[in-house]
Amino acid sequence: MRILANDGISQKGYNALKEKGFSIITEKVDQKNIIDYINKEKIEVLLVRSATKVGKDIIDSCPSIKVIGRGGVGMDNIDVEHARKKNITTFNTPSASSTSVAELVFTHLFSMTRYLFDSNRKMPLYGDSEFKKLKSNYSNGKELFGKNLGIIGFGRIGKEVARIAIGIGMNIIVHDKFISNSNIELKYFNGDTKKIKIKTVSMDTVLKESDFITLHIPKSEDNPIIGAKEIGKMKNGSGIINASRGGIIDEDALMFALDKEKLSYAGLDVYNNEPKPSIHLMMHNAISLTPHIGAATIEAQEKIGLELAEQICSFYNIND
Repeated sequence: MRILANDGISQKGYNALKEKGFSIITEKVDQKNIIDYINKEKIEVLLVRSATKVGKDIIDSCPSIKVIGRGGVGMDNIDVEHARKKNITTFNTPSASSTSVAELVFTHLFSMTRYLFDSNRKMPLYGDSEFKKLKSNYSNGKELFGKNLGIIGFGRIGKEVARIAIGIGMNIIVHDKFISNSNIELKYFNGDTKKIKIKTVSMDTVLKESDFITLHIPKSEDNPIIGAKEIGKMKNGSGIINASRGGIIDEDALMFALDKEKLSYAGLDVYNNEPKPSIHLMMHNAISLTPHIGAATIEAQEKIGLELAEQICSFYNIND
């Protein structure tokens, strides 16, 4: 049974599959050559992350494929519906990277409110000659404690964001069109736990009452979820973070709102045109930027690899 992990797999995931008798290929195959490669090597399991696209062409042209696994949360780079019509099993790893993505959200939040994204650019250039000026420029930072954090999308990652927010004293306001009530469990360092019931509210309430908004929803096939209309409803001087999917925010509307100081800052890990995002967005002086690294931690990659291995073994009825 041959597996192509085209976007890589953690060593722990690799070892777990190897121990069960699978042959795992981690060589990166270019998108234009992948169909020929799969057919030549008689690949049964194709594992991808966000880099490899698995569309109808691959699904229709590669009869040996039985399983397509996505190491991560979203499945927008896989034609899941068509795969299922062809009786190909598809799955992802929705829980493995939740903590890593949630922590990146707060990396951006702290970076935004204390202007680290800008000071880290300016200090190497002007720190020795304009220290006092830079100190003055960054003297109006904000504490997160006591602020309202709006969470749009309350799945696994949204809940993890809420746990961290509560831990640092933020008030959370949640919208999810599929959930009206939900429970989250806080786990303390000494083993104690506490359950908190969360009641979701309307999108308008989140937009109007939040000091910061973070998005954790799948990409829509239609218009962006956050466009000029939605930004117009947000608090003046508020901020927004997208570590979910590119296309959820109208990037032109976002830059316009930042230029006009309707919004003070934004934090982006995902972009409309990956891997070639807008240069205007990249150069904007009010945006904290990362290159789609939400799940890019050692811990998340280990968990993703192990979860992929578990699901593959389950498909082949290989038990411990």
